[in-house]
Amino acid sequence: MSRRDPAVETVLRERRPDPACWDAVVDAVCSEESSYDAERVLIQAGTAVARHADRIAADLRRQQGAFGTAVGHGVAVRALALAGTGDLRALPALHSLAEHGGLPYSRPEARVMSALPPAELAAVMRTKLRRDGDGYHGNTTALEVLALCGSAAALAVDDVALRLDTPYAYDAMRVLGRTGPPAAATADRLAAYATGRGQGAGGSYPRRAAWAHWKVTGDPALALDVCGAAVRSGTASHGLPFLADLGPLASAHTTPVRRLMDSAGAWTRTYAAHAYWRITGDPEPAVPVLLAEVDPAWDSDPALPVREAARILGQIGAPAVSAAPLLRRILAQEERLGRPWRGVRILADQAYVRTLTEALERIAPGTGAAAPAPAPVPAVRQRGVLVRWSK
Repeated sequence: MSRRDPAVETVLRERRPDPACWDAVVDAVCSEESSYDAERVLIQAGTAVARHADRIAADLRRQQGAFGTAVGHGVAVRALALAGTGDLRALPALHSLAEHGGLPYSRPEARVMSALPPAELAAVMRTKLRRDGDGYHGNTTALEVLALCGSAAALAVDDVALRLDTPYAYDAMRVLGRTGPPAAATADRLAAYATGRGQGAGGSYPRRAAWAHWKVTGDPALALDVCGAAVRSGTASHGLPFLADLGPLASAHTTPVRRLMDSAGAWTRTYAAHAYWRITGDPEPAVPVLLAEVDPAWDSDPALPVREAARILGQIGAPAVSAAPLLRRILAQEERLGRPWRGVRILADQAYVRTLTEALERIAPGTGAAAPAPAPVPAVRQRGVLVRWSK
């Protein structure tokens, strides 16, 4: 398959390509002379290639060799593509790749694996952390994925805690906070960061650490103090998301949060609107601020909080009904987001489509039929048990 193969270009460009294009991509990857471009889009395919899971699994076994021990590039491509469909047959290969340094270096590609059950995925990431030591990519991608595993990351807490005295501390704090009470043993170290006593503390670390401390202990006092001080001091964008998570507990900070909804910065306005709604329960001032950030011409420019604003409108639900027509119009667009490079363009667009679809379902349940439906979640049969996975 050449670099300009029509099937590859079509799935990269079109939000709803003809399924035959994905068939052609699978044919190309599973042929004797696979191409780099076909491999890159197959990794991003997700459920679009679920009907080819048996073929991809068979080709994965072929790539692993007679003893099932090979861990080269071909194994990684097929294991990730299979993982993206939620198929458990990817797990043995992912464990081997984790052990031998073969998992993705890119955070977006690593997130493909989140279609797998969190407990099994956390075990793979623990192997990756133990194997990679001080390696930058191994730590950042493993911690990125562990943060998606929620409380299932508990089995890796000791390994994650080792990163609190490294350049990966910020990512480690996110994992510990999302793990919650099973990470309670790290509370004192998180408190040290929150109060400026941790190694390398400073910048936005205190806010993240204070939030994580609340999550693992259940005590909001430190988070309210540190994140509230950040909002009052002008370093708002680092404190607002955590105050939003605290919700009504942060009611003492309502006034400065409300003022920041008029900030010059788009991200600050968006986070302030979210925090104000979560703290007060009043959506009326927040919805216009958020709706103003939802740009139908957005191409995935990270300087603009378009996807985040759409996500928050979805959380608000029915009171944000004025956003529904715009969200439907964006979702109906044929072209994928344009800004991301080829290696993540499909992943970025899939994430945006998922955000828009979920937001519409929360805002106006049952009325999103006018927008094209997302790809169905595959039913995967493993060892006689029918399991339905979703991202």
